[in-house]
Amino acid sequence: QVQLVESGGGLVQPGGSLRLSCVVSGFSTSIFRLNDMGWYRQAPGKERELVAGITSGLITNYADSVKGRFTISRDNAKKTVYLQMASLKPEDTAVYYCNTLNGRFVWGQGTLVTVSS
Repeated sequence: QVQLVESGGGLVQPGGSLRLSCVVSGFSTSIFRLNDMGWYRQAPGKERELVAGITSGLITNYADSVKGRFTISRDNAKKTVYLQMASLKPEDTAVYYCNTLNGRFVWGQGTLVTVSS
């Protein structure tokens, strides 16, 4: 059974940085590397949205709202996807999740990011 475990969230002041990690378990690294992965977020009262994606070929894309501030990366050997977040804003406050770009797997618990002074 595939599991997605996100971590790294917390309380940070506006302008601060955080690095999120998502460890994927339940299949081999050879399968993991074939999956296009993404980071999503869901703010209170809003729909879940895709904020960053990275393909198996390491092509990245970002939502306009985070472009230039967030960086997605992956370590296939560790079956881990990262999201480096900088210049955080209060509107970045949300629960952050990872999954494939087509939401293939059961969603994990997510990790809460709160940006507040």
